[in-house]
Amino acid sequence: MEPEQDNADRPPRRGRRRRAAPSRLGGAAEAMRAAWEREERRPQAKKARLSPILYTGNYEVTHEQLCGFLKYAIVGESGVSKPSWCQLFHQNLLNKVVVFVLQGMSQLHFYRFYMEFGFLRRAFRHKFRLPSPSSDFLADIIGLQKKETTGDLSKMSQGSLPSASSNVSINLQDDPIIQKYGSKKVGIFKCLLTKEEMETFHFPLQGFPDCENFVLTKCNGCVTDNSPLFGLDCEMCLTSKGRELTRIALVAEGGGCVLDELVKPDNKVLDYLTSFSGITKQSLELVATKLKDIQRKLKVILPPNAVLVGHSLNLDLRALKMIHPYVIDTSLLYVREQGRRFKLKFLAKAILGKDIQNPDRLGHDATEDARTALELAQYFLKYGPKKVAELNLEALARHQELHAGDQGQNSTAGVQQHNASVLDCLHSMGQKLLLLTQETDTSELSSSRNCATVTCLSNKEVLEQAKVEVPLFPFSIIQFSFEGFSPALTEEMKQRLRVKWTEISTVYAGPFSKTYNLLALKRLFKSFGPVQSFSLVIETHKPHVCVQYEVLEAAQLAIESLDGILIDGIRIKAQRPVTNLTLDCDMLVKELEQDAENRGTIYLSGVSETFRERLLQESSLFVGLEAVILPKDFKNRKQKKYSFLKFKTFGSAQRALSILTGTGWKLKGRHALTPRHLHMWLQSLPPESRSSPGLHILPSPFEQQAMQTLKVHHPKMIARRWGQKIGKLYHSLCPGTLCLILLPGTKSSHGSLPGLGLMGIKNEESSTPNMCV
Repeated sequence: MEPEQDNADRPPRRGRRRRAAPSRLGGAAEAMRAAWEREERRPQAKKARLSPILYTGNYEVTHEQLCGFLKYAIVGESGVSKPSWCQLFHQNLLNKVVVFVLQGMSQLHFYRFYMEFGFLRRAFRHKFRLPSPSSDFLADIIGLQKKETTGDLSKMSQGSLPSASSNVSINLQDDPIIQKYGSKKVGIFKCLLTKEEMETFHFPLQGFPDCENFVLTKCNGCVTDNSPLFGLDCEMCLTSKGRELTRIALVAEGGGCVLDELVKPDNKVLDYLTSFSGITKQSLELVATKLKDIQRKLKVILPPNAVLVGHSLNLDLRALKMIHPYVIDTSLLYVREQGRRFKLKFLAKAILGKDIQNPDRLGHDATEDARTALELAQYFLKYGPKKVAELNLEALARHQELHAGDQGQNSTAGVQQHNASVLDCLHSMGQKLLLLTQETDTSELSSSRNCATVTCLSNKEVLEQAKVEVPLFPFSIIQFSFEGFSPALTEEMKQRLRVKWTEISTVYAGPFSKTYNLLALKRLFKSFGPVQSFSLVIETHKPHVCVQYEVLEAAQLAIESLDGILIDGIRIKAQRPVTNLTLDCDMLVKELEQDAENRGTIYLSGVSETFRERLLQESSLFVGLEAVILPKDFKNRKQKKYSFLKFKTFGSAQRALSILTGTGWKLKGRHALTPRHLHMWLQSLPPESRSSPGLHILPSPFEQQAMQTLKVHHPKMIARRWGQKIGKLYHSLCPGTLCLILLPGTKSSHGSLPGLGLMGIKNEESSTPNMCV
């Protein structure tokens, strides 16, 4: 059943879907797209910026991960590992770090009073969920809490790595490998890096400014679980133009080496890096092979569906100055906690039981390293994530580090900084941390060395002191304290928020002809997104339907597409239920569209399992694509038929939406409304908090009285007032300031509430994206 086309006597209506762009771009359209791309890629002055990787299973950032991010913001990659959940570009261009802590507030506060937190939701594009806090939230995020004892690890035999059967308790569900891949065996396709992962980890990609002279491998075939794997490893030297290739090794699946050659650098060699590469000046004296020769050979050797396997493969491809779309990086395949990576030598011993990179040998053997990476990928594919997780690699690595320390071996600076606190990192830079807080707040941080603590009598005094003190310190924590919800009010707020979200995600539509085709009608509504429930309303003169969607975008898209159209000769009306919780839903939808996190994100319905692969193949059409979010069913782990695409700018998102809803792709979509962490949280609420559409929840006597008198201490008024005050203080910060707003969450004997984090860099974007089309 398709809606009838009837435009002759219809007045123009608001909210209609924009006209789709043609799938084939020609003439003026092609020139326009070229101009867009030039604008996107125009060189800009370097400045610190953020790019989040928040699309894992629960969209939650732990306190330890947040601590690691703050340390990285201070010392950069020379001192600590890069964060796994967020990419901070040009860290050295940060001017300050300012952290606002709204003690007593939670994610529930933010979304229950979403309209009141106007500045925060518009200013901060990056949001993430926080777990409920411990007794000392500040100590957790600064890294002052004592490390857990290693237990049985300290009793393990010294020398070689302990076996996987050592008596160490393993919770497989917490293993990062299980969290990423699940416990069942996976195929090659699941192990490939996505385009957004390749961008995050600095793989060369077509269309990027720093890859203009790179050569494509021409491998554009369809990758399946039977595609051939090739192990790759390169050795480099340091020249006057940076790192250049000196040796390449390519190994086929059977273990045979198909390419192993020395390469003459194009520029003057400053350092042969012999201790790593094994290459000396004498090694290259008679070598005539150049980089372009290797590039030609690889294009001949690699079949169209070849998958390259390597360890930190982005470095190898950049040395080759080649772009290849299908890669498995074993340093990322064997996922480690907190964004750290296992070394190839460690994985070879722990997984394969073999020793490589012998210290008695001059440099690394490229063929050996390429073959080892290939074997590691084959092991993962053969035995599956569960078998790998049971090896307890993190415990083995920790044991190895402890053993190295006992032997007096020097740990790297990165490991030392990993165990350090934010205060230690600041001390190493000759800096101090500023803490502004109330006298009644107690934290281990306030009495710590290298922390300048200013205690105040009230939130107002904290705010006034911040205006004076923050400009004097490179790293500041400003803590405001608020009274949390009572247990009864908390439960009521949770239920009301869940019911409100259910109701605004519900669509009533009709009337329909009594001879309607029910199956066709169901297909029509499912074309807008995942349906939670579909029911008939027969109390009316003619039949209506009630459709509850899983996501708000699907409901909004259905209303915009169906309201006022003709079906079987009858003009239908599509609307939400009218209740005390949905009276302001039009304004709420408008504000959600303006939310900084939703700008640049689009929702698509009707995507297939090959959607991501087609996006990769036609990536040149989608300039500025940052992330592809493909939700999965919680039970069967199958990909759902909708997707979210996140772009760098609103303009890029708008152009992509025009293409994807055109005749070439035949998808339905609109701009996003739902922050992903909120969607996951609402789904996690207990069943007793979920109610059917149309349920009216009356405010408690306490809230009725408070709202009638607009008491200044009502949570709604507090959210509005302090959101504005923080906004004014934010505007006084200097450009290049990394700013975080942390609502820690709450924890008590009555239950706990997760927290919420918002972050951004002041002047990260030169201007607010134009929301007009």
